[in-house]
Amino acid sequence: MQDFISVVETFSPLTEESRDLLRMAGRRADLHKGHLLVEPNTHCRYFYFVESGLTRTFYYKDGKDITDWFSWEGTFAVSIISFLTGNPDRRGIEALEPTTVLAFTREDLERICAERHDVERLVRHLVSYSAIQLQQKIDDAHFTTAIERYAKLVEAHPGLLQRVPLGMVASYIGVTQETLSRIRAHG
Repeated sequence: MQDFISVVETFSPLTEESRDLLRMAGRRADLHKGHLLVEPNTHCRYFYFVESGLTRTFYYKDGKDITDWFSWEGTFAVSIISFLTGNPDRRGIEALEPTTVLAFTREDLERICAERHDVERLVRHLVSYSAIQLQQKIDDAHFTTAIERYAKLVEAHPGLLQRVPLGMVASYIGVTQETLSRIRAHG
């Protein structure tokens, strides 16, 4: 299991008191494969840290299931639009295998941020990191080929292909499963 505190401190250091407050706020949940952490078109009430396992963020478009993001050990899963605004989002989050998460409510994080400036700084760094990841995904969609997106995914996360159905990988990189099969055959 990935340790939440050691991961978040790669973004910003914390005092021992802040570490303790975050440990107390996080609610651990063991999820089975297929569990929906967030149903599409509902509110995302938690910011999840994936200790073990794998989740995907997805939505439906024209009747098709589209994978938008993967979150594995030591990363975060959240519908950021819904979590920050309190409004429903079209995205859902599903456990793709048995998964253990730490779940933090917005209220708990806001309360701790109001008390602890180092946690407020941490959350700001996490939101900035998320914005950078999102921009990179947008840039990849606009400026790289499907072959390049697939190669980048394999290079960055080689074990992911053994954990995720190819149809989800295809939708994540923005191609059909047939196109992904051709890319894999020639790569």
